[in-house]
Amino acid sequence: MTISIHPAVDSGIKLHPAKRGLWGYINNHPKPGGTLSCRCGTNPVVIKITVQAAHNHLCGCTQCWKPEGALFSQVAVVPRDKLSVVKNADKLKVLDENVAIQRHVCSDCGTHMFGRVEDQSHHFYGLDFIHVELSKDEGWPPIQFAGFVSSITESGADPAELDEVRKQIRDLGLEPYDEFSPQLNDFIASRSSELNYKNKVF
Repeated sequence: MTISIHPAVDSGIKLHPAKRGLWGYINNHPKPGGTLSCRCGTNPVVIKITVQAAHNHLCGCTQCWKPEGALFSQVAVVPRDKLSVVKNADKLKVLDENVAIQRHVCSDCGTHMFGRVEDQSHHFYGLDFIHVELSKDEGWPPIQFAGFVSSITESGADPAELDEVRKQIRDLGLEPYDEFSPQLNDFIASRSSELNYKNKVF
């Protein structure tokens, strides 16, 4: 039985020449980054990224935007000062202002363009979440892992299929986790420690 994980990986993972650097995968591309557009046929929202993305991964949570029929979303992060809305910013709205990661979506087609953390005490403050599948540019980093795999059951997946989903993910050369990857958890712990020290919370 083959289950649709995400269009970016269902036919295998397309790898681009890359080397690992301090900020995730750094591609041999003269100008890393690119533009991402919403799904509107005319006057799309366009955002510009001026740095290579990091921690590109599959996510099974119920909050992230997923293509129709896919069990997972594809999410990466960039520094918020390296992201700008260059076309049709007036079409963007915040989907839910009461959650930590505020998803900015196109009010016409519903595409999630980026997620932003406004709480300066949050460990992801300073990073924006993006979906690189919305870009036609080459050179984005490959998908590195699958996170929150068991959470797909919260959006209707059959719990009996979890073992098969994990097998398919491993067959792609990725590791499935029911949280973030150990590397990303290390980053979160480091950021939390920095914030605790700054605010003298021990």
